[in-house]
Amino acid sequence: MKVPTLYENGENMSSKLRIVVDADACPVKNEIVAAAIEMGAGVIFVASYAAFAPDWQLMNLDIHTVFVDQAFQAADIYIANTARSGDVVVTGDYGLAALCLPRGASVLTPRGSELTGDNVDEYLTRRHISSKARRAGLRTKGPRAMSEEDREIFQHKLTKLLLREQEKMRP
Repeated sequence: MKVPTLYENGENMSSKLRIVVDADACPVKNEIVAAAIEMGAGVIFVASYAAFAPDWQLMNLDIHTVFVDQAFQAADIYIANTARSGDVVVTGDYGLAALCLPRGASVLTPRGSELTGDNVDEYLTRRHISSKARRAGLRTKGPRAMSEEDREIFQHKLTKLLLREQEKMRP
């Protein structure tokens, strides 16, 4: 079975609205699928390993998975090169977000924070400071475990963002 590519999906998806997901470590895949079904959006999960095979692939939904090479940053490079205006990109990678924003994509983290041209530098700076602290041997705090409330907040914010993008598409 041939795995469809993002380029093909971009032209052939039944809905104009797309959610592009950095899927390797995304904790809210089910919430993304639920919001996509509710809003009639297509979803493209981009993963760098073949272990990712969700059950909804078997359903007749506008949801696709693109597997990329396992090379460092392969999924991020693929997403950054193919994100387009009107897409909603879901990623926790602030560097990837910074690459997608100038292409006109909206970016949402799995925790429901919208990254914009106005705030992405702040997120990148925090990431840099934490990285420097870890290299210096200091212990930094990671994110807390996702709660059911976190998942609900994410799904609500994703739906709201999809509605906003849908409004932009209307003539």
